[in-house]
Amino acid sequence: KNVLRVKSAFKSFKQETNLSVITEDGSYYSFNVKFAKEPLLLNIEMTDFLHDGEAVNRPNNAQEIYLERLGSESPMLVKLIMKSIYKQNKREIKHIGSKRFGVQFLLKSIYANNGLLYFHTELKNTSNIPFDVDYVSFKIVDKKVIKRTAMQEQVLEPLRAQNYVTVVHGKQSERTVFALEKFTIPDDKQLVIEIAEKEGGRHQSFVVENEDIVRANVIDELSIQ
Repeated sequence: KNVLRVKSAFKSFKQETNLSVITEDGSYYSFNVKFAKEPLLLNIEMTDFLHDGEAVNRPNNAQEIYLERLGSESPMLVKLIMKSIYKQNKREIKHIGSKRFGVQFLLKSIYANNGLLYFHTELKNTSNIPFDVDYVSFKIVDKKVIKRTAMQEQVLEPLRAQNYVTVVHGKQSERTVFALEKFTIPDDKQLVIEIAEKEGGRHQSFVVENEDIVRANVIDELSIQ
């Protein structure tokens, strides 16, 4: 999902053409394209902003754009906010989490900025058996559910994730920052965040109340780096 492969459909086309690429962080790149039997450059890292000259055909800067799903927030700023939350690693919330079977799943903090909410979670594996992550879900459910149905669950899909891991090895821990669209929870409902183990039974989940959401820290308190 992070690789774009470009190949000529036929040999030796004479006319130069162009290629435009929009990356997930909202950067826009434009390239001039011409046929070459032996290209001077085979691989381009989109994170490289400096080029070695015109022959390398690499942009010396990226034009920033906005993505509809992120609303009025800059994708680059969202990325910087998530990296700062991850780097500072503050545990602002100390009462939300679950612990079973040698695995602990914690909510460390919630931040809010410009229509987005950021959830900082941590998964600790104190056992010797690796925890393979199947999925992480965010769902708003009824507090009193006799028979849970699809109508009684509202699934919230994260827009971005910083350091989304697929496995937490034994005696190790991993942290992830999720970005979601801003929301609040009705009095008769609650947010359930769940992490499931692939082909295992050590699933973890915890409940987040509306009062936890409305007390989210503001991004102004962070030093964005």
